[in-house]
Amino acid sequence: MAWRRPSFPAFYPTARAAVLLALAAPVALVVAAIAPAAWIVAPALGGALLVLVVLDALFAGTLSDLRAMTPADCEVGEPMRVTVLADLARAGRGAAPHAALALDPRLATGGRLDLTLSHDAGAWAATVETVPNRRGTGAVSRVWLRWQGPLGLAHRQASRAVDAEVRVWPNIAPVRSPALQIFLRDAQFGLVARRIRGEGTEFESLAEYEPGMDRRRIDWKSSARHARLYAKEYETERNNQIVFAFDCGQAMSEPIAGLARIDRAVTAALTTSWVALKAQDRIALYGFAGRPQVMTPFVTSSREFHRLQKAAAAIDYHAEEPNFTLAFATLSARLKRRSLVVVFSDFTDPTSAELMVENLRRLVERHLVIFVVMADAELSGIVSAPVTDLQHAAMAVTATTLLRQRALVLQRLRHIGIRVVEAPYESIGNRLLDAYLTVKREGRIG
Repeated sequence: MAWRRPSFPAFYPTARAAVLLALAAPVALVVAAIAPAAWIVAPALGGALLVLVVLDALFAGTLSDLRAMTPADCEVGEPMRVTVLADLARAGRGAAPHAALALDPRLATGGRLDLTLSHDAGAWAATVETVPNRRGTGAVSRVWLRWQGPLGLAHRQASRAVDAEVRVWPNIAPVRSPALQIFLRDAQFGLVARRIRGEGTEFESLAEYEPGMDRRRIDWKSSARHARLYAKEYETERNNQIVFAFDCGQAMSEPIAGLARIDRAVTAALTTSWVALKAQDRIALYGFAGRPQVMTPFVTSSREFHRLQKAAAAIDYHAEEPNFTLAFATLSARLKRRSLVVVFSDFTDPTSAELMVENLRRLVERHLVIFVVMADAELSGIVSAPVTDLQHAAMAVTATTLLRQRALVLQRLRHIGIRVVEAPYESIGNRLLDAYLTVKREGRIG
């Protein structure tokens, strides 16, 4: 068996050593000017400093183990905890060690995390939180550790390969929220169930009137016969087909408040999908950019919700303009019955939106369409900002024009029979859920 020399971490002079060396230079010049025969002092000072640097590195401590711990799965936009552990001996006298992680930019901005370790329970450790900004699989490739000697003149550095992968899933935090769980519980057993059940289209039965029910549903003839108030109940539509169509092009891939628009759209769609599955509707996801990307089969049970989440994780980002003609023609060909199509998209000017409007016009001839767009907070902020100079005035005028053109496009969509949902990104999920429940009560899908 061949003998292997034990590895010794590289060491480097610190900034303190460089400062001392810089200060020694003028001292050597002064000594040489005053006593030329004592020139040997200058190299002696440099040699002494070099010896101190080497000794400081030797007494810095030895590294036995270094590793990084990351979760296997996380959700986009939600904090992810990363922990670095180091088994470092005789390092208590020096400054706290510093660690750096190299990882995929989708896991942390810039692809790097810096940590300062602290000594706890006999080991050096540090935990930092990072927020993934894109879906997909991100790699954590390597970890570095740097620690100083007791004099602070030298630091040693070592690195280890991590070779870990983190799967970044769509954010379904709203699905787990207590508010939605309470809503679903009430929808099945309480007043919400009676409201949804009572405002359908097909007559089902008579029920005794209770406070909170719509008084227009009261059956006066039956109430007169029984000497008490009775209200009509209608059966809500079930087994409807609902397709969530995502524009994965350039505009939807741009960030809004740190996350891409498409990620916020996916979260809103999955939240509404969970409620729709509980209401016994059928859900499919469809993604497109320059060409169709993802088209899932219809999911019919909430127990298969994970299939939607997995398919949504595969919806990628594309730096290209979407082909609405090909996308909606492909979707129409695959839908054999009338469905509710929820389209998530965005546009910057009426010219780029013209083709989108024309293709939506054809889609709405056979299907019920909801168009979801997030309010442009940046343009609104420019319009509402105080005008202090000519540049701000020009920006305000341009932003006002763009907002007016945006409103005209949305008005055109409403005129051709499309329900438009426009809201800030933080409330787009609730607004979409309200729109779905409204359509459900009106019975317009089937």
